[in-house]
Amino acid sequence: MVTKTETFWKGDDRFSPSNASRSQGLLIDLPLSPICDFVRVGAVSYLNSKPLIEGLDRVLGNFGSLSTDLPSKLADQLHGGQIDIGLIPVVEFFRKPTFRRVSTSAIVSRGPVWSVRLFFRGSPDSVKRVAMDEGSRTSVALSKVLLHDRLGKIPETITLPMHSDPSEIDADAVLLIGDRAMHPEQFVDTFAENWDLGEKWWQVTGLPFVFATWVARNSSFDEIRLGDMFDLARENGKAAIPRIATESASLYQLSEEACREYLTHYIHFELDSAALKGLEEFRSRCHHLSLIP
Repeated sequence: MVTKTETFWKGDDRFSPSNASRSQGLLIDLPLSPICDFVRVGAVSYLNSKPLIEGLDRVLGNFGSLSTDLPSKLADQLHGGQIDIGLIPVVEFFRKPTFRRVSTSAIVSRGPVWSVRLFFRGSPDSVKRVAMDEGSRTSVALSKVLLHDRLGKIPETITLPMHSDPSEIDADAVLLIGDRAMHPEQFVDTFAENWDLGEKWWQVTGLPFVFATWVARNSSFDEIRLGDMFDLARENGKAAIPRIATESASLYQLSEEACREYLTHYIHFELDSAALKGLEEFRSRCHHLSLIP
């Protein structure tokens, strides 16, 4: 393990996290140090993660691999040792004291998030049973925190399988994340109201909400250098948002403009001081409700 942040070289150009945003194509020629073990990296498979993993598979090369999956499955893989570093739901980070953040990159909202919504058949005040999307445990915990704030209790919860029809579930409210939540218009005949959970959290706390961040499970590799690489990948990805929007629009049934808007104004990618305060506030509220140890 190194004890200080290393800089990276590409030809005669010198790069570091502080000047990465002014550079182009940073990651392609930045191999891991030979002292690193083979690193298995897992990331979420949603639109909001694409700027964070731009070029990572090429950088890892022979020293690592990059796979994608649902947030909840990534957390299980990190717990079980199938991956070494994961972009996992923060509630899973809270539940495992030995997990460590290895990057200043994250998936953050600073108000509306658009892709995480709680749909209500009637008034939110009358909710007794909620179906929770199985894809993300952080959004499930956030739903419970916000419903408790509104109702003074946590309603009964059941699991909503990924490919089930939300309108057919026997529940007063349904949590949807990712692509399905980004098209609330398709549910107007079934649900009377919906909460954008990023917006609701902002209204309640005045703080950003952190959905996922890079977390490591062991120290058999150069965490500092890898963390810097994740942050450099973030800067690469932010610069590539116009291209990502063009390539992703049809896949997510959105316009290119809507994709750019989502990745620019709804989703943010830095763990700054305000985001860290939001993270600790969420940890405190989860602990108060016994959602985490």
